[in-house]
Amino acid sequence: MNIRLEIESGIAKIVLDRPERYNALTDEMKNEFLEALQAIRFDHNVRAVLLTGEGKAFCSGSDVGTMGEFDPLAGRDRIQHAHDFILALANMEKPVIAAVRGPAVGVGWSLALACDIILASDTAKFAQVFKKIGLAPDGGAIFFLTRYMGVLRAKELVMSARTIGAEEAHRLGLVTEVVPDDDLDARAMALASEMAESATFALAMAKRMFHGVTQPSLETFLELESHVQNLVLQSSDRTEGVNAYTEKRPPKFIGR
Repeated sequence: MNIRLEIESGIAKIVLDRPERYNALTDEMKNEFLEALQAIRFDHNVRAVLLTGEGKAFCSGSDVGTMGEFDPLAGRDRIQHAHDFILALANMEKPVIAAVRGPAVGVGWSLALACDIILASDTAKFAQVFKKIGLAPDGGAIFFLTRYMGVLRAKELVMSARTIGAEEAHRLGLVTEVVPDDDLDARAMALASEMAESATFALAMAKRMFHGVTQPSLETFLELESHVQNLVLQSSDRTEGVNAYTEKRPPKFIGR
């Protein structure tokens, strides 16, 4: 098990626990993550959720080394299943706090963006690196980035694939608060405790209203993302990108 669920004093702490791979997500971890969210969804003793990563990273994205060859027949189901845990996190009717230190990359950044409050250590680094392996962003990344900072700036982050630090992320409206690394865990737990002791039903209803002002909905966007991912995963550039990554060499993309 690489997903830890710890429940204490009304707080469900979900820990991505694969530090030797910077908490890169495998398909099995995505299943475990979804199971953890489902386990606490209707648990009235859980009044707030805290998401974090073990070790020096929050989440370095999906584990490219475990992707293998893409099967177009099973691709849509696999992508849809991967979306299930993003939807479960975003639609959780409890306050959800992300405590981010170190890299939050690719779908790892999407996980943070799907939370209600993002606390970032001063060591946090964020990047949409999909183009480097011939992929389009997943996990609702474009939905969240556009919602929080607008289309123009979101395009720049996706198309440049550059890494931004915690302070720049805060200036762009992508992080709620930046704290010293040594203070991150204590600050996150204090905030989770504050949320757990508040009128959480009212906060759940407020979250519903926040979802209601977004057009299109996250569900509608992820349906579009599924179609795009199926096409991109079958491209020559995707195969070259993954091969180059595993062989530790620069990719030679051909644009198809």
